Amino acid sequence: MTTDRAAARLDLTPAPGAVPLPRMILAQTGYELRTMLRNGEQLLLTMIIPVVLLTLFSATSLLDLGTGRRVDFLAPGILALAVMSTAFTGQAIGTGFERRYGVLKRLGATPLPRTGLIAAKTLTVLAVEALQAVVISAVALALGWQPHGNPFAVVALILLGTAAFSGFGLLMAGTLRAEATLAAANLVYILLLAVGGVVFPLDKFPAGARSALELLPISALADGLRQVVQHGAALPGKPLLVLAVWAVAGLALAARFFRWE
Repeated sequence: MTTDRAAARLDLTPAPGAVPLPRMILAQTGYELRTMLRNGEQLLLTMIIPVVLLTLFSATSLLDLGTGRRVDFLAPGILALAVMSTAFTGQAIGTGFERRYGVLKRLGATPLPRTGLIAAKTLTVLAVEALQAVVISAVALALGWQPHGNPFAVVALILLGTAAFSGFGLLMAGTLRAEATLAAANLVYILLLAVGGVVFPLDKFPAGARSALELLPISALADGLRQVVQHGAALPGKPLLVLAVWAVAGLALAARFFRWE
């Protein structure tokens, strides 16, 4: 009798419902992160190429990098390249193929809202960038790099650079076919590596071309990081402004033209 009364007091009414949004975002972030790090091409872009470039050009005199230690010029540029490889190239290619194979459409049918998916992708990019920064900084320090400057300015530059590259990466992934995104994203990566002040100083270009190249997001990010960690600038105004303009433009265009199917 006592058991029957205790059972009667239990509320056995089903209570279906989705888990809290933060848990969904963290679960999706974990999936996105595992997928990205297991992808050989992504790993090549995000980790191996930046480290190889840093080591090669720091240890040899293949490039004329002017006066001063070579690693002091290269390390900020390689950090900028790492941000671009993750936030733009990797995200554009990955999202483009997710869109082609209907992954985004299927995710749209789950309790995870689109804002949650975007938040998860953003957290994934930031997590990979943090890992890149640790690896690249460790290699650079081993090569004799001696950074200094305001760490908050470095964080602000990286966050604005991430926003700028993410916006245009999502714009490309959401408007082009997956194969076109793959080709275009890799082409942009190579072009910006060559003319964005990452490993080739912009002062080697003609004055007119240099003025235009300085307005590229990769150039602004690399130059801003150099101003802070190499020259001790407190807050590099022009690079921050250039990155902010690119970030606003890229995110606004992505929000307007991105197609989920």
